[in-house]
Amino acid sequence: MMDNTNLKSRMGAKVQAISGQESIHLPADTGSDYIALTHNALDIIRENLKNQPLPFQLFDLVKSPSGGSTVFSVPGLSRDEAERELTGIILDYTTPRAYWDTPDPVEGTPPTCMSKNSLISEDGKPCAHCPFNDFGSKDGESNAKACKESVLLFLLRPDSIFPLLVRVPVTSKMLFLKYTTRLVSRLTPLSSVVTRITLEKATSRAGKPYALFQFDAVGILSPEEAAKAREFGRQFMEIANAAEIEPVFTEAS
Repeated sequence: MMDNTNLKSRMGAKVQAISGQESIHLPADTGSDYIALTHNALDIIRENLKNQPLPFQLFDLVKSPSGGSTVFSVPGLSRDEAERELTGIILDYTTPRAYWDTPDPVEGTPPTCMSKNSLISEDGKPCAHCPFNDFGSKDGESNAKACKESVLLFLLRPDSIFPLLVRVPVTSKMLFLKYTTRLVSRLTPLSSVVTRITLEKATSRAGKPYALFQFDAVGILSPEEAAKAREFGRQFMEIANAAEIEPVFTEAS
């Protein structure tokens, strides 16, 4: 007769070993390179701003490249710099949407209607019931919506105390939400991992090339650094959200 005791013991040990390997799948990150988390960054920001609101126009903004390019154009000290990937801590994000009553608005034109969370418009109407939120409402020839959706990321990079704004287009919105959901399934806060953002060339149904955003967790902050990142993000967003001006993410581009 087979000895099931030893068999169960060996199987249990294997399950434990596999579980342990799955739970440690990313390299640890000490966060020591993030100067915003090791210096009195918030005090400097408040002192220099004299407690004034922090307008979104002061942030550097990275948009989705045109023509299916897989290279980001990132504002630098003297000129825009080409980067194939963006890496940092996503402190927070918003899901804005905006509608223009003209099909080709001039860059910088304020929208006819906007929402900061894609749920309720600035005049208090539910976005879900708006006809411009219907698929195909843009031009009738495609499945696109007339109301432009996006995701705006606040990406903290190691060498800056100001987050970089990264505008993710609607074509990649679901990819980002899937990424956040995977982190949720592992009980991992978004701000406790180091995220790498890259671009992948794709083609629309109409045959037009565009860039898809890809998101990968490439490191995990230590519990101490994760707590610092969470608190820094909370206080920073309080300063940013105090601005009573139209955010830059609603500008036509």
